[in-house]
Amino acid sequence: MFNQLIVGCAERVLSQGQGALSAEEACRLARLPEEETLDLIACAHKITRATTSKQLILCSIVNAKSGFCTEDCAFCAQSAHHQTDIPRYELEPEEVMVEAARERHQAGANHYSMVTSGLMPTEREMATICRAARRIVDETDLKVCSSLGTLTAEKARQLKENGVTEYHHNLETARSFFDQICTTHAYDDDIETVKSAKAAGLRVCSGGILGLGESWEQRVELACTLRELDVDCIPLNFLNPIPGTRMEKRPLLPPMEALKCIALFRFINPEKNILVCGGREVTLKDFQSWIFYAGANGLLVGNYLTTQGRDIQTDREMIRDFGLQAAI
Repeated sequence: MFNQLIVGCAERVLSQGQGALSAEEACRLARLPEEETLDLIACAHKITRATTSKQLILCSIVNAKSGFCTEDCAFCAQSAHHQTDIPRYELEPEEVMVEAARERHQAGANHYSMVTSGLMPTEREMATICRAARRIVDETDLKVCSSLGTLTAEKARQLKENGVTEYHHNLETARSFFDQICTTHAYDDDIETVKSAKAAGLRVCSGGILGLGESWEQRVELACTLRELDVDCIPLNFLNPIPGTRMEKRPLLPPMEALKCIALFRFINPEKNILVCGGREVTLKDFQSWIFYAGANGLLVGNYLTTQGRDIQTDREMIRDFGLQAAI
């Protein structure tokens, strides 16, 4: 017998769509005991089937500039406040970013993002990224994205004019927990970047990292903030603790808790794309294919910024086995 609270909420989401659940109702779902998680996942799957395409988003990234970041985000291996052994380098040349796009396109990705460390790109860096974006649009069928830190209205306009269609900027966590994670910039700076990107006509990809020590209520808070901002895509990452960061001793989320997080975000944002990204291999282990039951309709494939991902062909096989296919 299915839990009637979950069924009732799912039916309302299916009939009313985005905004059907209040934050208080979502918190009631979040507080349900572990034995109710499978019911939550099953209903999230029903919502996903009704609201999203069977064609999955397969996003890939290139770490176009690594390390030296002035921000003190507690989880980040690229922060200059941490002592980690990651590679550190300035912005890659245009040709390197274009060639990486060609490789990922050939491997089966349909989205490609150039990602840089640091608070905001310089004018010279913007010029290089824009030239690379224009070439990638001209030479491949990839949808071109970027993740360059905080963004002004002018920089957002430049990206749009050069073929970038989507801007990625995570809020990372709930406003009420943000000062436990980052103290070198304000939460409102990130909110304004999302708004600037949207105002320029870019689709916005914004989510966070789960497992930083936040409460279930704060996970709901983040999901509701993203709903209020009307972002187009929500990437969910799971903390993969990196030695040398302030989060190095935090335990991984249990697989079923991670899946419950995905389901909860689907209930709160039924009409949005939800991608599962960094940390999925170490957190979900043999449960990776369950992300599609839990509410995801896309994933980040290949390597991440400073950690190794799974072979793209292995993910494509998983997708085929699940009866889904990548978007063209």
